[in-house]
Amino acid sequence: MRERFQRFMMGRYGMDAFSKFLMIVWIILWGIDIFVNSVILSLLSLGLLFYMYYRMFSRNIQKRYQENVKYLNIKNQIVSKFRSEKSLMNQRKTHHIYKCPTCKQKIRIPKGKGRICITCPKCKTEFTKIS
Repeated sequence: MRERFQRFMMGRYGMDAFSKFLMIVWIILWGIDIFVNSVILSLLSLGLLFYMYYRMFSRNIQKRYQENVKYLNIKNQIVSKFRSEKSLMNQRKTHHIYKCPTCKQKIRIPKGKGRICITCPKCKTEFTKIS
């Protein structure tokens, strides 16, 4: 039986990161639909399930690969924004983070230095702040 399924899946796309994301969204919609019992949610979750299986059994590997790359690019943009914000929050324990008044460049200054004159590395504007 297992060999039959492996032969059937030869030349087909299978599971990827986008399919896993779609599966998670489907499980969430299906779980909400159990409690809400909405026709719209039922149709949406059923359509999502069919699309997920269509992607898995598709023989157009190049197109499915391009869809996965688009999904990963969007995901990486969102994740990188959260990572940079988390990094800034961790740095705030030991540093002040100021923005240049002219070019809005973020500048990191160590805490506890008193009143200092800061020179922006991007536009060379000087401004005074308390560290």
